[in-house]
Amino acid sequence: MISPSKPLDHLDDWEESLAARYPAAASGKPKAAFRDYRAQARPSVKEFYRLNHRHQTLEFVLAKKREYLPLTRRHMGIWEAMEFLNTLVDDSDPDTDLSQIEHLMQTAEAIRAGGHPRWFILTGLIHDLGKILCLFGEPQWAVVGDTFPVGCRFSDRIVFSEFFADNPDTNNPALQSECGIYEPGCGLDQVHLSWGHDEYLYHVTKDYLPEPAQYMIRYHSFYPAHSEGAYGHLMDGRDREMFRWVRAFNPYDLYSKDAARPDVRSLRPYYEELIAEFFPAKLAW
Repeated sequence: MISPSKPLDHLDDWEESLAARYPAAASGKPKAAFRDYRAQARPSVKEFYRLNHRHQTLEFVLAKKREYLPLTRRHMGIWEAMEFLNTLVDDSDPDTDLSQIEHLMQTAEAIRAGGHPRWFILTGLIHDLGKILCLFGEPQWAVVGDTFPVGCRFSDRIVFSEFFADNPDTNNPALQSECGIYEPGCGLDQVHLSWGHDEYLYHVTKDYLPEPAQYMIRYHSFYPAHSEGAYGHLMDGRDREMFRWVRAFNPYDLYSKDAARPDVRSLRPYYEELIAEFFPAKLAW
């Protein structure tokens, strides 16, 4: 069994930090009513963002796309991938003994209870499967974290944006204009976002899911855009239309985890049938 590497004690620390940063969606209070998230963030979370912002360069992202997007690592089905992810063990986490499959089912069951379409429920079930990158040896900062464009100026709306001072791309004038290597309104499909589980899973699953689900998977960690309003100048009309689905998914991603343990055994037949409705028996990863 493989445990995720430092600086985070466990990968869920990043998602917990998101819920602390964006509590307004859960409470209805305006952001100004909450204490400063940055002042409260744990040192391990700050260190995670320092590493992420230092190393996520255009060169790094392009190299990871060349390495992973041929999808030659292994062939496995969706449920098999969930079981594979389940071997990612957080031995250092004293607060939960929920498995990765149980976490995935919590999100899916919350969406199901909300009366959403079957493809939406399935998206909730699988949206974090790209975290198997950890099991391929990738460091945490190359698996999770808020995503953002590389190849253009880093927005000050990205959390801990001051850490980009150590990113080599900051010293390249060609990459530090508002659009950088991109054209205004080019569309996000033409933009390279920082590498992580979102982009990886999008490429694994994109041929089998409706377009709103593709956007949910690919951009659910793109908080500077869907929660902070940044990078609108790179979007096209289709992006703006589809981002309503990303925003609809966001509360389920952030606030569906609780202590209630889903009954995996009884729920498995439903989810295996749902998976088979959209996916073949094996996919390339």
